[in-house]
Amino acid sequence: MTVYYRPIVSHDPAKPAEAAPVAGSEYLWFDRAERLSRDGDRAIVAAKDVPADVLHRLTARRPPVAGVSMDVPSIMGIVNVTPDSFSDGGRHNDAERAVAHAQLLSAEGADFLDIGGESTRPGAEFVPDEEEIRRTAPVIARLTAEGLSAISIDTRKSMVARAAILDGATVLNDVSGLDFDPAMADLCVEFDLPICVMHAQGTPETMQNDPRYSDVVLDVYDALESKVDRLVNLGLDRGKIIVDPGIGFGKTQAHNLALLQNISIFHGLGCPILLGVSRKRFIGTIGNAPEADKRAPGSIAVALAAVAQGIQILRVHDVSETKQALDLHLAVTRGHFDVA
Repeated sequence: MTVYYRPIVSHDPAKPAEAAPVAGSEYLWFDRAERLSRDGDRAIVAAKDVPADVLHRLTARRPPVAGVSMDVPSIMGIVNVTPDSFSDGGRHNDAERAVAHAQLLSAEGADFLDIGGESTRPGAEFVPDEEEIRRTAPVIARLTAEGLSAISIDTRKSMVARAAILDGATVLNDVSGLDFDPAMADLCVEFDLPICVMHAQGTPETMQNDPRYSDVVLDVYDALESKVDRLVNLGLDRGKIIVDPGIGFGKTQAHNLALLQNISIFHGLGCPILLGVSRKRFIGTIGNAPEADKRAPGSIAVALAAVAQGIQILRVHDVSETKQALDLHLAVTRGHFDVA
């Protein structure tokens, strides 16, 4: 029977001597963990009683990703070069507008720029590789030439990812978690590039039809662990693998909330964690904000709750607002302002 450990994370300055760091953090720590299993057995145990291999993955410092430090939470700005993305489809649907938007996000404090040419909203239709490359390639080439933030390509297709790499992208972001195109795994190993593997149940066309899990937290953990193991076995360093629990991708509102409440469990994979909740439907439902572009306050609230659990990367639409909130959160919880 597999046993899982979720660190009970604190940022209280009164840190006990026996506390262990969360992912190498100087400020986040735990001295207890919740032990879970699929038979429903749950117990609180001391950090020192967590098995050594699991404890190492929970506590080890995460190395930089594409030159971006994982010691301080970072921001990934969303640049959708699409006509149909759920929040901003069509607003940046040509190279010039997309580049201008990316430049703005970089100036506002985005550490990464995530360039996507295919919407993955629920019900979105498939975009051919050639069209996705036509949308994203000139944007990536221009931003690379300008030397702005680290460039990520948001795609589930290896042909699109290869074109982006050749144009200067240094991070891959696969929302299918290697399931749509198996060649993505070999591609990131070939170029030795960081990759974010996300969990999704189904495809954008069908994922919200009737998502079901035995235990959503443990099911997503197991799925991500298998993806990480696959990449490590192919030769990619664990520090170059980012995991994303895939909020809203084949999940109900209850599934999303369960994952967010227990998100610190994913530190047990030994990888940086990316969270993408920006402007998503459940935020509009709970926050009474039917219009997606009015969901920044709710998106930030969820993001900061996750940062308090040690999440390293926030993928967001509203960079300046998130940056301001994040800087204040870090200043208050750490007692001083020491972030760039």
